[in-house]
Amino acid sequence: MPRTPVNPPSNPDLDAMLAKALSKETAAVPGGEASAPMDEAAEVDPAEQRCGYVAIVGKPNVGKSTLLNALVGQKVSITSRKAQTTRHRITGMRTVGPTQFIFVDTPGFQTRHGNALNRALNKTVMGAVSDVDLILFVVEAGHFNLADAKVLSLLPANVPVILLANKFDLVHRRGDLAPWLRSMQERHPFTEFVPMSAKTAKDIERLFGICEKFLPQQPWMHDPDDLTDRSERFMASEMVREKLFRLTGDELPYTSTVIIDKFEEEGALKRIAATIVVEREGHKGMVIGEGGEKLKRIGTEARQELEKLWDCKVFLELWVKVRSGWADDDARVRSFGYE
Repeated sequence: MPRTPVNPPSNPDLDAMLAKALSKETAAVPGGEASAPMDEAAEVDPAEQRCGYVAIVGKPNVGKSTLLNALVGQKVSITSRKAQTTRHRITGMRTVGPTQFIFVDTPGFQTRHGNALNRALNKTVMGAVSDVDLILFVVEAGHFNLADAKVLSLLPANVPVILLANKFDLVHRRGDLAPWLRSMQERHPFTEFVPMSAKTAKDIERLFGICEKFLPQQPWMHDPDDLTDRSERFMASEMVREKLFRLTGDELPYTSTVIIDKFEEEGALKRIAATIVVEREGHKGMVIGEGGEKLKRIGTEARQELEKLWDCKVFLELWVKVRSGWADDDARVRSFGYE
């Protein structure tokens, strides 16, 4: 005799969390209404200041860097559709009203390859979540797989974690999220559930209001106008690497990197020489392209982005070198700037 399906018992706390998350009400933005300018941090009494670290974690290609850039209000972390684009701990700051948010973007935790490069990336992830005030665990709304589970298993039990369901705008049947959220809450006691799109300004403003209450009341650690703690030299290498990945697509293996050989400033001009490092001669040809056109385009697009970022003229010179097996050589990985 077939058994009648039994609905899971109602969980009032979970139901309230879901109702709050899916409501159309916008959480208050620190310092004023959601429609008001967000970055007015002048003349804040130090006794009222809040400041803390917020780690952004998740599997590769889930939208962490896009989220960080949206939160900071400027591009500080490179993005591409290629997995493992982010390879460093990128810190972005945003001061909103009395609160200074220090966001830490992390590489996606790597489970497929055990080479020296991936060991360094995973070490970066572990270091980023060990000493923060809040963790944003980024997943694609309505989805959860083994890669997500691996990252979730690494999160410390003593730090509040917000389940951030990104790409919520792509979910057509919002009611389907209720059972998904219940299953997620069984995996981890998330403090809050935030469905959002990192590309929607109102969602970003709402997230500031949600995160604020988790940060301690203490003086700011950075100047309110600061956006990142990374150097211009680092940003130059990252911008070249972004264009490299975007313009070569899946043809070029992820084990390619960029080294800055020269960074000089002459008044309003910055002169930069950089080397793109690949593992095989065949990869070198992919980067250079027929008649050098691919390398020229990588350099042009990187230069234009840097000029926009720094509001100055940039002279960028690129070279390509082969270093076989560098990604599996611990010493060389460290020499190329990976922690």
